[in-house]
Amino acid sequence: MLELDDIQSGVLRPRPSPYVATYILLRIDDRRAGRELMRRLCSAVNAAARPDNPGADCWLSVALTYAGLEALGVPPDSLNSFAWEFQQGMAARAQALGDEGESGPEHWERPLGTRDVHVVLTALSSGPAQLEAALERARGALRELGGVTAIWRQDCHALSTGKEPFGFKDGISHPAVEGSGIPGSNPHEAPLKAGEFVLGYPDETGGLPPMPWPEVLGRNGTYVAFRKLHQRVAAFRQYLKTAATPREDEEFLAAKMMGRWRSGAPLALCPHHDAPDLGADPSRNNAFLYADDPTGYKTPPASHVRRANPRDASVAGVVRLHRMIRRGTAYGPELPEGTLEDDGAERGLMFAFIGAHLGRQFEFVQSEWVNGGDFLGLGDAKDPLAGANDGQGVYSIPKRPIPRRLQGLPRFVVTRGGEYGFMPGLRALRWLAALKT
Repeated sequence: MLELDDIQSGVLRPRPSPYVATYILLRIDDRRAGRELMRRLCSAVNAAARPDNPGADCWLSVALTYAGLEALGVPPDSLNSFAWEFQQGMAARAQALGDEGESGPEHWERPLGTRDVHVVLTALSSGPAQLEAALERARGALRELGGVTAIWRQDCHALSTGKEPFGFKDGISHPAVEGSGIPGSNPHEAPLKAGEFVLGYPDETGGLPPMPWPEVLGRNGTYVAFRKLHQRVAAFRQYLKTAATPREDEEFLAAKMMGRWRSGAPLALCPHHDAPDLGADPSRNNAFLYADDPTGYKTPPASHVRRANPRDASVAGVVRLHRMIRRGTAYGPELPEGTLEDDGAERGLMFAFIGAHLGRQFEFVQSEWVNGGDFLGLGDAKDPLAGANDGQGVYSIPKRPIPRRLQGLPRFVVTRGGEYGFMPGLRALRWLAALKT
């Protein structure tokens, strides 16, 4: 059984839908102050246990970057025991992640991607009033604490449509994790081993994933990849309008690129028309597999949601070794419905990708499945929505007698910044607070 009293709630608990969130980045200027912050956060951070308690849908989570662990004075032997991708940091991994050109770290929003980022606080809840309670816990931990400086803040909110900026229902898929007692959203998917998401437990290979040393520091922790992604909503609408034909309207093309209708209804269950009632039903809108559609006449193999999680489809590699917990919420103003011109505003999603294996989970999916097509036999074809396309991208929609090909795909999503974090267990927070050297 998982030690839910020691695991941060933000690791396993599905977020309320819709939800609001605030991300705060901190810099530790004084080691003793940083350790005192860890001590205070022990009582402010929520554990994954007791989800039925009042306020269970309102919580505060904490993650530390590699530079943050250094700033706290974690011993070198312990620092060297962390995953090497984490030690390098997301900015150093930019080429592997497709963060090049306008998405490159040299264009990121500061201080993202710099060694000034030490602590990532995430407060979230089902609504603004409840969020204030989580933020007050964060402020309480920082109150009258010199030597720790807040250097960046991103407020996120639920859009009036209840969808993400491109107009699709979001936050549908959530895996079941053995021992958590939390059901997944797909009844056809067997629960995944806990070690895929929490360190200290067997993973899908049958072994224990590498864990930071000492055990008190690594056990019940996990890694998280934070991403701020700007979405070019007007450009997406313009592309759909230009590519649509009388027989294939804009909504049809949008669904074929995503793998779902905007309502959340999956193409796997309703390939020819939208079904808003299905899309709104959490007991049905993720209850499907892909093996019965190998060619992709219903859900194109290269569509966004099928790339991100091929489920039982036949692809190169073992799908269950690359599953992550994905969470995102919108930032910035909505672009009014029907508007085709970019208003210059910043809008998009703040994402958190959670898993025990940065390399074979987040980085593999980003490099091989989002920005590559070899696993599908499609060469270098990229994700039509989230891929690093350059205006020359091509997307194939299986169709009889010949496939429908979309040409000239531009980049619809631009990386504004990101960080790799380690989310320690609550005992690890106390260990960090008690460091002496």
